[in-house]
Amino acid sequence: MKNYLSIIVFVLVLISCSSPSQTDKVSVEGNNILVNDSKYIIKGICYHPVPKGSPNQRSWATLTQDLNLMTEAGINTIRVYEPIDDIKILDEINQAGIKVIIGFGYNQGGKNDMLSGSYLDYVNTYKNHNAILMWELGNEYNYHPEWFDNDIKNWYNALNDAAGKIKATDKKHPTATAHGDLPNDLALKLSPNVDVWGMNVYRWDKPASIFSEWKVKSSKPMYLSEAGADSYMKMATANYEQGENQKAQADATKNILKEVFENTDVCSGVAVFSFTDGWWKAGNYDVQDIGGMAPNSTGVPYDGTPNEEFWGIVDIDRNKKEVYTVLKNKYLSVSHEDN
Repeated sequence: MKNYLSIIVFVLVLISCSSPSQTDKVSVEGNNILVNDSKYIIKGICYHPVPKGSPNQRSWATLTQDLNLMTEAGINTIRVYEPIDDIKILDEINQAGIKVIIGFGYNQGGKNDMLSGSYLDYVNTYKNHNAILMWELGNEYNYHPEWFDNDIKNWYNALNDAAGKIKATDKKHPTATAHGDLPNDLALKLSPNVDVWGMNVYRWDKPASIFSEWKVKSSKPMYLSEAGADSYMKMATANYEQGENQKAQADATKNILKEVFENTDVCSGVAVFSFTDGWWKAGNYDVQDIGGMAPNSTGVPYDGTPNEEFWGIVDIDRNKKEVYTVLKNKYLSVSHEDN
């Protein structure tokens, strides 16, 4: 009998932990993101932890260390480019007091992607998990009409359809997308089911112009789904030497974050790109290469060149760069709710 009672108690605990009543409600009101009816400002980081020697396979081996570095820096939101299909990982993120923006790709071989419809299986599996902030569909797909029969309308229609299906199954989390810079009128017209517009913005160290541009276009919430600078200068300038240059990255990020948090009447925050350097992006996976290819990135401060393996606020071994302190000082100075 005691064994049966133990099983019953265990089952009741599981039901209680997975109950929707235990999950924060995330919603939108006007141009604000709300968590439990309070305004939420994203103090975020883009997170894709690929270790040395890997061609683009995430590893969670350093998750505890990474979360400690994030919480020390005041980060409250992680943005990932593909779903985290492991409840233990989401549980640990939640225990750190951090929310996750879950990104879905269009064609990922039938695993949690839009083309196969399997993204909905993921949504239904994790929609009651307290770590979830938003469901984000696509990343800069507007730069790739060739993926959609050279007609970008096909992407926006697919985006709207997927967002609508999420909204039908999950009433507690907004839908979002990560657009390359400012969406045009066509994008907005064809995608009314998108609740929050993320924008990957590289306008040197001065993103503020996008906020006034957005205010004219839409009354929906927006945030910078990517912004920042790398720590390698392809060429010398009057202020910064050629080569690895952490000061250039730190100075640029300081200016970017200043403009973001001066405009929280329009902007719901930022996910700085990126948490760690990515050695997989530009060549030999075992060394840190310069170069790489990224479309529409001439606005990268201060040399106009995205050296793609140098974007971390920490390096591949989790040593803090100068930019880490800049981000930490700014994030800790901004209240969780900026009313």
